[in-house]
Order: sequence, then C-alpha cells, then structure tokens
Amino acid sequence: MPGSATSRAIGTRKVAVVGVALSDCGRVDEATPYALHAQAARRALADSGLGREVVDGFASAGLGTLAPAEVAEYLGLRPTWVDSTSVGGSTWEVMAAHATDAIAAGHANAVLLVYGSTARADIRAGRRTSNLSFGARGPLQFEVPYGHTLISKYAMAARRHMHEYGTTLEQLASVAVQARANAAHNPDAMFRDPVTVDDVLSGPVIADPFTKLHCCIRSDGGAAVLLAAEEYVRDCRTAPVWVLGTGEHVSHTTMSEWPDFTVSPAAVSGRLAFERAGVRPEEIDVAEIYDAFTYMTLVTLEDLGFCAKGEGGSFVEKGRLTLTGDLPVNTDGGGLSAQHPGMRGLFLLVEAVRQLRGEAGERQVRRPGGRLPELAVASGTGGWFCSSGTVVLGRG
Repeated sequence: MPGSATSRAIGTRKVAVVGVALSDCGRVDEATPYALHAQAARRALADSGLGREVVDGFASAGLGTLAPAEVAEYLGLRPTWVDSTSVGGSTWEVMAAHATDAIAAGHANAVLLVYGSTARADIRAGRRTSNLSFGARGPLQFEVPYGHTLISKYAMAARRHMHEYGTTLEQLASVAVQARANAAHNPDAMFRDPVTVDDVLSGPVIADPFTKLHCCIRSDGGAAVLLAAEEYVRDCRTAPVWVLGTGEHVSHTTMSEWPDFTVSPAAVSGRLAFERAGVRPEEIDVAEIYDAFTYMTLVTLEDLGFCAKGEGGSFVEKGRLTLTGDLPVNTDGGGLSAQHPGMRGLFLLVEAVRQLRGEAGERQVRRPGGRLPELAVASGTGGWFCSSGTVVLGRG
C-alpha cells in the first residue's frame, strides 16, 4: 500500500513530493524563461509551506550556459546536490528518480525540480527555430538530409504500428478527442472547445498520418516540484505524495538503431518503476503520459502494461481515457490541449500530485465509491522515443 511502501532499495528514507506548482502558462509574451522558473519555484515552495533555506538540492535543464548553476543563481539558491540530466521530455521523471535516490541515501534533504520555457513566444518573435534538426552534429547529421524531422520520426513509428497491428486513424484520433474532453474541465488549459474524430481526421496533414490535432500545441509555461525526506513532511502545509518507484531507460537516437518502432523505452522504465513500487498497472487510478503526438499515448499505454502489445487501439476507444473512464489519462488535457512549452515531463508530475491530493477542481478524478485516487503513474518520453522515465506515486 502507498502508506507502507518505501522508496528505492538503496536508501533508508522515504521520499515525498511536498510542493507542486505551475507558472503562468499558455500565451505569456512578456516573461522570460528565467522569470517562469522563478514564478513556478516560488509557488511550489509556497505550496509546500517550507522555506527556501531547506532546499539543498536543485535540478534544471534546458536553460543557461551552465545549467543548473545559472538558474540556481537566478533563484538565489546554493545547492550542495545538483542534476542537469537532459534526455528530452523524460528529463523530469529521470531527475525525480535521481533526486529520490539522493534523498533516500542522505545526500540531500529537499530537492527542487524546475522548468520554464517561452517556446511559443520565442518562435513568434523570431528568436528561435522550431526545427530541432537544424545544425545537427554527430549521428543526427546523417538523417537530416532526408527530411527526418522529429514529427516525421513519430509519424513513421505510428505507421508501423498501424501496419503491424491494424491500428486505425480513428483510434489515434480518439486520443486527441479525449484529451480535449479532459481539458474542457481545466480552466488553465490553452484549448478547451470539444473536438470530434472527424475534426481530427479532416485537419491539415502535418506528417502522414498525423494531422494538426494529432500533434501537441505550442505554449509558454513553467512548472516546479519539491521533493523532501520524510522527516520534513510534518512541517508541510500539504499532504505528502510518496515516491513509490521509479525507472529510466534510453533506447536510441538514430532511427536505424531502434529495434522495433512499435516498442517505446517505457517498456523498460515502466517495468522497473512498477517492480520497485510493488504495484501492478491494473492498480493505477490515474496515468499522466507524455503526449506530443497521439501515438505516444497509445504505445506508452501498451508498454506500461495497461494492455497487451498491439491492443492499444482498442484500449483507447469508448472514452476510457476521460475523467470518468476506466483509466483517466492526461487529466489536465495533456500536451495535446492543455500546455506544451517544449519539454512537458514536469507537468505530468504536477498533475499526478494534484489528482492524488484531491486538488484538481472540476477535473478531479473520483474512483468507484467516490474515493480519491490512491496511485498514479507519470511517464515521460524524450526525443523520438529515445528515452523514458516513469514514476509511480501514491498517497498514504
């Protein structure tokens, strides 16, 4: 049970998420990424009720010449434990795993994870390009001449799943429809108007088979999560959400080195996280899954063990992923409808914690009998299925 489970075996202290927050999100034209980091960090500390002086660990990626030192300096922190792991969208689940291990082993007491990005505003202002392959070095340079953009790599993987297992465009589209249905109950979601399967299918093609609504939105925003050792919990203003198990895995960067386009690295990170947590996928009440594209949700559900390989198409049908479905997924609307400011992994952890605390407002999930969720999983994916981090959380 969540209340009796310990953190990973190498440590002796249990570890809890004690503070979570988002910065302003969506269309934030005036703020800098540093300002969004600071706003999210202040809000997460306020959420926890702990003072800044307890933070002796800091994790950040994607900003600054010497990340995370540059961001820590901006926030006025002088940590004795740091992490700047950068593996794309799964970075924050992997960082949470590292922070949990460090706290459990006594190398840190309270670790702050922070992210902030003005990706949308920067592109609109011409301050950056949206093509991640521009100026590629190393192995990526050999794919760039053939037009292998990030989205085309996901599209090829989706097509392979359709070929192997008969997954349909309508099934993929239903993922976007259900994400938007969840977003309708989130006042902070960027897009809340309902969409239909026909709306998804009839949109402009971005990379076959993906139309526009198969793809994540582009937003600005930041998030922060504070993890702390169990002895700090009594001083917190919020109920603890315990880290029960974590897993991480890297697979490939070059598409020719990916053994199977229908299997994501979540197949390994998820297995490890569930084994270490001592829980089974069928016990999970809420799942927060990285969804830059609809196929990511479908294949990650398979690889985490919520259904068998090849059955993801039928699994996502009939409203199963909505707030009242059998397995509520991306309860805030996900990257497809709520927000996606570049790397969304930390937002998954924030939403999972809010659901377990019962603080999700109109989008709060209730399980049979009206009970709050007890177990949640957050699983992030980086690159083009290059990396995965999975975290199992529980309240006790």
